[in-house]
Amino acid sequence: MSHRIGILMDPIEAIKPYKDTSFAILLAAQARGAQIEYLTPSDLSIDCGIPMGHMAPLEVRDQAQDFFTLGTPRTQALAQLDALFIRTDPPFDSEYLYATQILDLAERAGVKVINRPASVRDCNEKLFATHFPDLMAPTLVSRNDAQLRGFHQTHKDVIFKPLDGMGGRGIFRIAQDGMNLGAVIESLTDNGANTIMAQKYLPEIVDGDKRILMINGQAVDHCLARIPSQGETRGNIAAGGRGVVQPLSDSDWALANTIGPHLKARGLYLVGLDVIGQRVTEINVTSPTCMREIMAETGQDIAGRLLDVVLNEDNN
Repeated sequence: MSHRIGILMDPIEAIKPYKDTSFAILLAAQARGAQIEYLTPSDLSIDCGIPMGHMAPLEVRDQAQDFFTLGTPRTQALAQLDALFIRTDPPFDSEYLYATQILDLAERAGVKVINRPASVRDCNEKLFATHFPDLMAPTLVSRNDAQLRGFHQTHKDVIFKPLDGMGGRGIFRIAQDGMNLGAVIESLTDNGANTIMAQKYLPEIVDGDKRILMINGQAVDHCLARIPSQGETRGNIAAGGRGVVQPLSDSDWALANTIGPHLKARGLYLVGLDVIGQRVTEINVTSPTCMREIMAETGQDIAGRLLDVVLNEDNN
């Protein structure tokens, strides 16, 4: 009997299939004979305590154009699904929060939700890394102007970033001269209203901001090093970085093996560790990317590995 797998994602027509991790997951599910159901966050509801979804059957094709076909949508209980992937992008706003609470009910009804909704709520992309302070660069989380200025005074060269950003948006480097420090703090904190993160600048960024994919707590043996373009601090592909697939280093394996068991215990099946040099900077749990780039270079079926773990009941 085939599995019914749902995917909760941003509008599928807007993705770039050749580089989209959600699309890789869809292809792997379809290759395994699964019946795929597509829905967006606006399609979720609760009817008399029952979590529902306005779902459409989905077929995908691994090509640049005309890459999907949607069937007729119908509203049905999420409990009809065997598994449901959450693949919507940040920011983690109130609507994202409500979606995870609806999916809590689906999980309670027996649906395997990937990643576990409660853990997605608990593990902010930036803040979760602070659970492993020995593995991070010196880091401050605050909205206090004096604290943030003091952190810069101590570490001289500092990265400032919002807690809910993605794709390199809102990331600033303030060098030793402190030029624009006040303006950056005022802007990112909205004059003290928003908490932000400050991290000591890691010069190893010139060798790439490495994305290490974790499948059920186990590292994929190659990562994507996102190397900043000339004059840039950010390695994110969305910010103009260049991706280079490379094997994990000994220090990469050490980081992954330390963090991995914590991910598995929280039901975080697909996670992206961001690593600069020998330090973790972020732990991405919402919609980690870079799977297709690594798959294309190595020939590994990483998406298939994820599906096999999800559909294997004992998850060993």
